[in-house]
Amino acid sequence: MHAKFVVNRMSRSRIYIILLSVACLWCGCVTQKKMTYLTSVEPSTADSLNPQFERQVEPRIKAGDALSITVSALDAEAVVPYNLPTTVYSSPGSSTVNTTPSLQNYMVDAEGNIEFPLLGTLHVEGLLRSEVADLVRDRLQAQIVNPTVNVQLLSPTVVVMGEVNRPGRQSMPNGRLTLLEALGAAGDLTIYGRRDNVLVTRETDGKLEFARIDLTSSDLFTSPYYYLQQNDVIYVSPNKVRAINSTNLGLWLSMVSTVASAATVIVTVVNTTKK
Repeated sequence: MHAKFVVNRMSRSRIYIILLSVACLWCGCVTQKKMTYLTSVEPSTADSLNPQFERQVEPRIKAGDALSITVSALDAEAVVPYNLPTTVYSSPGSSTVNTTPSLQNYMVDAEGNIEFPLLGTLHVEGLLRSEVADLVRDRLQAQIVNPTVNVQLLSPTVVVMGEVNRPGRQSMPNGRLTLLEALGAAGDLTIYGRRDNVLVTRETDGKLEFARIDLTSSDLFTSPYYYLQQNDVIYVSPNKVRAINSTNLGLWLSMVSTVASAATVIVTVVNTTKK
């Protein structure tokens, strides 16, 4: 009789401990719904979004950007002063001398200006690449017949950090990159990343902007932060499971062990009293 009581008491204790452990694990689990993107998107969603969908093909130029600006025309000699310096070389065994314009790097200063040969100071902050080309072309019309101006942003990037598989800088091909593309280039979010709370930090006119983006909502596509700008910083915050599995893991396990031990003692006392 005593042996049977001990067995029943141990069985009950184990059941309580198992149930308590399952409850703790259940509270920390990440549901599939929380790990899925764009859960509110339906086939008809595009019809409602397209009328207000603003596609930003290229970013605006900011202070600190590096620009490549080259000038060309039918009269090659006329554009030489605007493409200095040039690289001079000759092929082995040939007396022909070739000249190739080197890459023209123009840094946008804190005031949003660049210093262009012969044209002087040009204010380019806030302009698109095409608008900078128009600005330079208009200034050259008096000196060069039908000048062609090509403007490129040199290595525009954004930074992705936090709960992604490959945090770091991501390039912007042709100056165009969406938030989803940046996260994809960073190897996607880890299972610990919050899909409903992605922070985008942006600097506009010398002031910081912060936006919280919900990747599960179709409102993402109409956000002004869907199309990224150079130097944006994207931070994916961790969920509760990551908080448990990191620095608080030891404390969490200690708490579970303490509660389980307390539950065992309580069950033992209750069973002894019943006896």
